[in-house]
Amino acid sequence: MQEPLANAQSQFFSAIKGSIPPYASLVDEISEVLNLSMDSAYRRIRGEKLLDFDEILTLCQKFNISLDKFFSQDSKSIVFQGTVNTYQEDAFKIWMEDVLAQLNLVNSFSKRHVFFLVKDMPPFHHYYHPLLAGFKFFFWMKSILYYESLKNEKFTLDKNYFAPYQEITNKIIKVYNKVPTSEIWNEEGLTTTLRQIEVYHEMGLIPEPNVTLKLYQCVLEVIDHLEKMAELGKKCAFGQPPTEDSGDYQLYLNEIVLGDNTFMAEIGDTKITYLNHSVLYFVGTQDQKFNEAIFKNLDNLMKKSTLISGTGEKERKQFFNKLRKKVHSKIALLEDRD
Repeated sequence: MQEPLANAQSQFFSAIKGSIPPYASLVDEISEVLNLSMDSAYRRIRGEKLLDFDEILTLCQKFNISLDKFFSQDSKSIVFQGTVNTYQEDAFKIWMEDVLAQLNLVNSFSKRHVFFLVKDMPPFHHYYHPLLAGFKFFFWMKSILYYESLKNEKFTLDKNYFAPYQEITNKIIKVYNKVPTSEIWNEEGLTTTLRQIEVYHEMGLIPEPNVTLKLYQCVLEVIDHLEKMAELGKKCAFGQPPTEDSGDYQLYLNEIVLGDNTFMAEIGDTKITYLNHSVLYFVGTQDQKFNEAIFKNLDNLMKKSTLISGTGEKERKQFFNKLRKKVHSKIALLEDRD
């Protein structure tokens, strides 16, 4: 086999290995997917036999890998993978399933950590409160995914938008709470959610002021929960103490940099960077140089930020009180208008 092709095939299998749980056997996966004997699978993994085009296509589709990265090693291109809004009525369900699959992959590694440069409060935190989660689901489906069925609907308590997604939401939270996480926040982290509630109220899409008030109160309860996790330095279910498998929770305060919702997962010896687009969606890359640069940037930001989880009680209380003040100002404005 020609050496450049053997090297490319070796890198290709390394990428596949990095995309499967650490407990899974690479040769078993390849043997099953390509319907080969164990010996034939080994020969391809060791580079003794070249993959044919049908095998490459099958493996790329199965393990969601792009060949571009293997043909542009010396170029300045960076290959990303991801999904976009298909404008289907089940688009949100598909998005939730993809989120759960990504989290399950991350959690399957013993060495795992997630880094989040927060612009908006991470979606997982909205899930802690069913009513707030229901509102976010309604907003995303109506204003971002453009569900035709919600075109003329308003958000009321008569219909529970959380219920159809309760099972998968609980699964997401359960897995997310196991993954050690570092989040870099500033005071603007609540702005988007508060503005969405306010605008829907002003547009009459939340027709009852008491519902708007309840949503603001939900945000206050989520703030209380985040402060509790920051104090303990551990994740936990809403209103519950941490458990043995609770992941570490590190919260950093950076008062200078406004985040962009960059999400990085460190799994084993691999890093994956996810960049936000179209409000809900992310594209990801395993490009080594790019990920090392992003990690270095995140590391520098954390070093220049104030760690307010576990320690920094004064700074932590000040930060969460500022978040509460933002919510109370919205409540006061609501009461003045109505």
